[in-house]
Amino acid sequence: MVHQEDTICAIVTPQGIGGISVIRLSGRDAIDIASRLFHQKSGRPLSEAQTHTLHYGDIINLSSGEKIDEVLVSLMRSPHSFTCEDVVEVSCHGGPLVTSGILETFLKEGTRLAEPGEFTKRAFLNGRIDLAQAEAVIDIIRARTEEGLRCALWQLDGKLSNEINMLHDDMAGAIASLEAYIDFPEEELGVATEDLLGRVQSVITRIDRLIEGYYRWRPFREGILTTIVGRTNVGKSSLLNTLIGEERAIVTPHPGTTRDIVDGMINIGGIPLRLLDTAGLRMATNLAEEEGIRRMYHTVEMAELILLILDGSEALTEEDREIMGRTTGRKRVIVINKIDKGDRITKDLDVKNAPVVRISALKGEGIEALKNTIPQRILGQEMRWEGEAVAGNLRHKAALEGARKELDNFFESVQQRRPLEIQALHLRGAVDLLGEITGTVTTEDILDRIFSEFCIGK
Repeated sequence: MVHQEDTICAIVTPQGIGGISVIRLSGRDAIDIASRLFHQKSGRPLSEAQTHTLHYGDIINLSSGEKIDEVLVSLMRSPHSFTCEDVVEVSCHGGPLVTSGILETFLKEGTRLAEPGEFTKRAFLNGRIDLAQAEAVIDIIRARTEEGLRCALWQLDGKLSNEINMLHDDMAGAIASLEAYIDFPEEELGVATEDLLGRVQSVITRIDRLIEGYYRWRPFREGILTTIVGRTNVGKSSLLNTLIGEERAIVTPHPGTTRDIVDGMINIGGIPLRLLDTAGLRMATNLAEEEGIRRMYHTVEMAELILLILDGSEALTEEDREIMGRTTGRKRVIVINKIDKGDRITKDLDVKNAPVVRISALKGEGIEALKNTIPQRILGQEMRWEGEAVAGNLRHKAALEGARKELDNFFESVQQRRPLEIQALHLRGAVDLLGEITGTVTTEDILDRIFSEFCIGK
């Protein structure tokens, strides 16, 4: 069982060889334990140092008396630290041997190894940050584009938390008003009911905006799965290599070269795209090609965006038409490749609701136009507001949708003139679901699920 009162420690920098490594301690005994092992060059004990100070000295192995490494130690006293506990961070020379040696010495002196995300969990439990802000920490670490990082920073700054807290307060006021009439049934509801309904409707509108924000910003945070499809030898692998800037896929003039899925990551317009190059469609001549084509169609079903490649130097074939038919109704971009060899596909190509871009993957022509088209196809006309509060992840969205449903049920109960106690029950249900986002209402299961996604040391 994990105890909150334990002093914990962990390596907080990536494993491997580097210039420095950092070991962090947090807890009521952090300073005392560090003081026993750290000998400051000035001779002054670390336990007497002021908060937020940096100290130079050696870490000593108490068993042998030998120096482990020459280090810098930073000290942050409670409550003015990330965890709101006493925190000591040791910056030593990078490398597995010296780092693990210092960590093992701290463990022998009474600390225990931190669980994944336990430093951030303590920051939440001690009131330093709320649950939505804690989740923003891992979003910052995982951010793959500047846009995704910006959204995570807004959440860490409390944009979402502040909006949820205001919604929570508005709902608490609505509940108080309703419960007043439960306690004094002889009072006339009248105008007060209209005010209550208006207040709840305002909350619904703001909840809807938060949910819409999830969909607007999700591509930037989570990325888009994009599959490149087409018949054999239309240039799918060449396009993949051109977009990611390296020879990831094998390119030959022989059909059927790509039999398995080849993927790569690229940032286009601030949106991380995971590109999948698939086997080309043709009459399979063996089991390997047949399996490749089956996987191609499977990726089409999974993909959020499809780049459908056609060979502009040739007229449309039955295979082209089959793939176009299989991807009708999906979010896609039609890419006509090999325009350097001619353009036999007419400009009035019968494609509905899909932009058409003409390129030469071999010569790099039209690639910038394609890169400009892809974000437009993903985002459409949806607007993004800088610094807005948005539902940061699926957990937030699910809680908001649950709260929205409770408020819909409240309106239904009002229309059906159900008892005021039932109406208040729906409002309280909405408040509890909003509280799950910031952690004012939570369970150990929710906390374990969230913080288990963190790395050890964060």
